[in-house]
Amino acid sequence: MQVMQAIRERRSVRAYQDRPVPEDVLTRLLEALRLAPSGGNRQLWKFVVVTDPAIRAELAAAARNQKFVAQAPVVIAGVGLSPDRVMSCGVPGDPVDVAIALDHLTLAAVEEGLGTCWVGAFDQDAVRRILGIPATAKVVELMALGYPDDAPRPKSRKSLAEIVCRERFA
Repeated sequence: MQVMQAIRERRSVRAYQDRPVPEDVLTRLLEALRLAPSGGNRQLWKFVVVTDPAIRAELAAAARNQKFVAQAPVVIAGVGLSPDRVMSCGVPGDPVDVAIALDHLTLAAVEEGLGTCWVGAFDQDAVRRILGIPATAKVVELMALGYPDDAPRPKSRKSLAEIVCRERFA
């Protein structure tokens, strides 16, 4: 599969088949995540892979009772290890680095026939407690992962003319 095809086909999946993700497939996805760039190549992140149904159910409760989080056979918590780090441009570094890595995973997942969903609606302290994440780190995102059990909906996107400026902001 070509990268642009994966980008076009990627969508948020909120219904998953009751089918585990084979370990070799999961390993390939985690390798895509591992190879992602990060600021200064510091890789100040950890990714907690959750397959245990009881823990996924706890995470779903912490994610505003979004049931699909428990339904997904895999949930990955992207954790920034340096939440106070700010890039020289004034933007926090951890969310950027973790998002780049997780996006690598989402595109690799499409190639494997898997679906993903970014989950940003969750209780930070509850997820930290459930997964044993120290207070010195911050959960940037939860990622649901599995075989889709719903029909794809076409993506609605603005035109390039609406979102791209040349030379100056307009």
